[in-house]
Amino acid sequence: MFTKTMLLMVCWAFSATVLAECVKTPNGKTVCDSGQTTGGYNPNTGKAWKAETNQRGVTTTETSRGGQAATKNGVGVVKTPGGQTCVKTRNNQGCN
Repeated sequence: MFTKTMLLMVCWAFSATVLAECVKTPNGKTVCDSGQTTGGYNPNTGKAWKAETNQRGVTTTETSRGGQAATKNGVGVVKTPGGQTCVKTRNNQGCN
C-alpha cells in the first residue's frame, strides 16, 4: 500500500499544477489532467505514468517502470525499460 501511495504522489508531483482535475475510471485507474500534462496510476497493476505535450505538439510519456515514448500524429519512438528502441513512421514500423 505504501508503494502505491508513493507512486501516486510522484505522479502528482510531476503534474504541471497541483490543481489538476483527477478522476477515477470505472476500472480503478486514477487519471489527472491539467491541459499540457497528464498522469495516472493503475492500482490493479501498480504502474504509474505521466505525459507532457510541448509547444510543437509532441507528447512525451514516461512510465514508472522506465519506458519512454515520444509521439505526434500517430508516429513516434518508444524506448522500453529493457533498452529496446521501436519506431513507427507513417508507412513502416520496427524495433532494433
